[in-house]
Amino acid sequence: MRASPKSSREGIAGVVETPQGPALAVRVRAAAQQGEANHAIGLAVAAWLGLPRSSVWVKAGGKSRLKTVLVAGEPAELAALLVERTARLSCARSQ
Repeated sequence: MRASPKSSREGIAGVVETPQGPALAVRVRAAAQQGEANHAIGLAVAAWLGLPRSSVWVKAGGKSRLKTVLVAGEPAELAALLVERTARLSCARSQ
């Protein structure tokens, strides 16, 4: 994930290139202080995937724009869900 705190919009904004490879761009209104943005990122990712908030948390990168997010669930189902959701992002951008 590549985080953009203090954004005017909230949610998943697409896929961006980072030095580590492709990452989801997530925008949140919360400021990057006292873990507020990390909490908001978990909420945004959970909502985007249609999962409960308790299934998503920031595992690494707490003080960085690049985050590692852990999502609880069946790996094959989560992979299919990610493919579907990112395909929707691509379709929405091309229209």
